[in-house]
Amino acid sequence: MLSIIIPIYNIIKYLPRCLESIAVYVKYDYEVILVDDGSTDDSGSLCDEYAERYANISVVHKPNAGVSAARNAGIEKAKGDWIWFVDGDDYIEQPVDVTAID
Repeated sequence: MLSIIIPIYNIIKYLPRCLESIAVYVKYDYEVILVDDGSTDDSGSLCDEYAERYANISVVHKPNAGVSAARNAGIEKAKGDWIWFVDGDDYIEQPVDVTAID
């Protein structure tokens, strides 16, 4: 399984595109861990909405401590054999073949 960890801090403008670009991978075994690093905008609420919509998405809410601490919080929760970090203001333009990591 692949664990995708996304640290999030005040990126409500970019987050939907990021999450939608990852949600298209329905045929792969993966989890998405959204780490809300103390956002003061609606990013944390949007993370919760996605976690309700998709069974493979979970959210960690924590006080702001920076991107490294957010990634570490995601690693602690990760169940996958592989970890992939994606920044919340990035997106995946086309499907990536992750079958090689199964």
